[in-house]
Amino acid sequence: MTQEDFLNGQILLIDKPLGWSSFQAVNALKWAIRKKFNLKKIKIGHAGTLDPLATGLLIICTGRYTKKIPELQGQVKEYTGTITLGATTPSYDLETEIDHHYAIEHIDNQLIHSTTKHFLGTIDQRPPIFSALKKDGKRLYEFAREGKAVAINKRQVTIQEFEITKINVPHVDFRIVCSKGTYIRSVAHDFGNALGSGAHLSTLKRTKIGDFNVNKALTPDAFKKKLGMEI
Repeated sequence: MTQEDFLNGQILLIDKPLGWSSFQAVNALKWAIRKKFNLKKIKIGHAGTLDPLATGLLIICTGRYTKKIPELQGQVKEYTGTITLGATTPSYDLETEIDHHYAIEHIDNQLIHSTTKHFLGTIDQRPPIFSALKKDGKRLYEFAREGKAVAINKRQVTIQEFEITKINVPHVDFRIVCSKGTYIRSVAHDFGNALGSGAHLSTLKRTKIGDFNVNKALTPDAFKKKLGMEI
């Protein structure tokens, strides 16, 4: 790809590594493109944040294609991952330590499969307190880290598919197809409640955004190699 390609606009499919923020991934590509073509600046942004503990598909747009970001963000998304039963965390995932343990002896495969039905369709979901959503001009995670209680309004999201792909209690593997704005961490937390126990999200990978698939994505290092950059 040439300098003009990036300036005119490219849609880049990146497989975000574990532990990276979406911002870090965008910056890595921005630095590589600028250095390769000796550019002072280039427009670049991503279409939908992934938490640092999540991996998978991140769509990054350059140049004039940054105007496509709102459209891409609105596409249906697919995720796979693992819910761990019997314990909760304040962040609903492994960003924070376990705060409560719960009995899971009553949970069997049939109950797990039947409980997914309660999450299909348009549902009211409360986002996690450890999220970047704003309330009164402040990020929710800032309230959480200060130990302050804050009322979080529920909002409507749509879950088209919720498939259980493997059960090895306390671990439950899943595949979810959902609308923009769905927090899979909240699904995991609420799923534990619905099972009469507790749960948290232990792994997450975004596999699709609309027609874009992580199978076609490059890691940031692979992208740099494709540009002819040293890693």
